[in-house]
Amino acid sequence: MRAMVIDRYGKVPMRLAEIPAPEIGEYEVLAEIHAASINPVDFKIRDGKVKMLIKYKMPLILGNDFSGVIAKVGAKVTRFKAGDEIYARPRKSKIGTFAEYIAIHEDDIALKPKNLSFEEAASIPLVGLTSYQALTDILQLQRGQKILIQAGAGGVGTFAIQLAKLMGATVATTASAAGADLVKSLGADEIINYKTEKFEKILKNYDAVFDTLGGEILEKSFEVIKSGGKIVSVSGLPNARFGKEYGSGFFKTLLFSAASHKLTALEKKHNVEYTFLFMKPSGEQLRIIANLIENGKIKPIIDRVFPFEDAQKAMEYAESGRAKGKIIVKIR
Repeated sequence: MRAMVIDRYGKVPMRLAEIPAPEIGEYEVLAEIHAASINPVDFKIRDGKVKMLIKYKMPLILGNDFSGVIAKVGAKVTRFKAGDEIYARPRKSKIGTFAEYIAIHEDDIALKPKNLSFEEAASIPLVGLTSYQALTDILQLQRGQKILIQAGAGGVGTFAIQLAKLMGATVATTASAAGADLVKSLGADEIINYKTEKFEKILKNYDAVFDTLGGEILEKSFEVIKSGGKIVSVSGLPNARFGKEYGSGFFKTLLFSAASHKLTALEKKHNVEYTFLFMKPSGEQLRIIANLIENGKIKPIIDRVFPFEDAQKAMEYAESGRAKGKIIVKIR
């Protein structure tokens, strides 16, 4: 099969390679991939920034979510059959959606929303699961609460705004002037132009922050949270609490604790709970999300679709930060 691979960690371009199609286990399906999406985690994996959490063998196929059709099922697969149209985020040890086929556990997949094309469906799994787990599992967002969602016009932001509004929250978000109309159309109640305004000076007494940027932006986010509030980040640093829950072992947990000491200090200063989210695959949650999409509650936001041969160009466009919504690679 054809696949886009890297041969080493670092800011290296992907290359198109011919490699054997994967073998499937008894609880796995072989999926024929029709479309995949670009996500920031693809850059982090390529650059070696998640090596502390998981290491990969080279050459490595990048890509973390997809939509497609089941070509073959393992002997003990019970919920799916060949010909089913599916979408999924494979588990972290089995990534590789910039390819024509992937072997994936049946627990990680769900039937594709019936009202979406393969390209639209491919835009959902990673951002949908990330937003769902951040807002429902960690923040436990309640009707009437106020939440700041950073980078509202991005892939995660466009989904998270819709989900937060569906949950009855008041939503503030950061966006450029070019992205303001988009986030407003998705339901954002307050829009902060991050190029001309300082969100930490404008927003006060928020119940929650969903951070997708990390660094200084994450640190400033503590200033808008009221005492007892919560911050969840997909781009911040893992802390000791994450290390213990993830089963990272004593040494790695100690390293996480040292690296995140500034965030821990901000937690204590503001009486806020900070959580690093390393999203988990879940076919069950994808089924919930598919139901929301089929009922018209949430819609995919796509910026651009690239042909498979231009997957590297798609990555470069994603890294430019200009995209509004998701960037899709059409495999077939």
